[in-house]
Amino acid sequence: MREPNVLIVEDEMLLAMMYEDVLSAEGWRIVGPVGRLNKAVALAGSAAIDVALLDVNLHGEPSYPVARVLAERGIPFAFVTGYEGNIVAPGFQARPVLTKPCRAAEIVTVLRNLLACAQDAAAG
Repeated sequence: MREPNVLIVEDEMLLAMMYEDVLSAEGWRIVGPVGRLNKAVALAGSAAIDVALLDVNLHGEPSYPVARVLAERGIPFAFVTGYEGNIVAPGFQARPVLTKPCRAAEIVTVLRNLLACAQDAAAG
């Protein structure tokens, strides 16, 4: 099986680079990273993506439009946030949420689990 394409949506450049380094080290192909909502929505709707990591807040704008596009395409995703508590909007609260700062192993584990669930659902 080929390594997955992962969309990284993150407005903090240092975090985006860290996510990219972590996932590239796993052999994953990176789509992005992108830090602007309009570009993220466009990529979510058109790029070859297997799984995505979405910052909840992109320069003051929620990333839910990106999440909606991914959900419509059946692409699994996880949110990342620096905020405390349950800040994910209704309709997306069943999605995994990682709290910044995330450990590399945690990111990889969550995205691998999402991919495994998606593959099981497709096979079953």
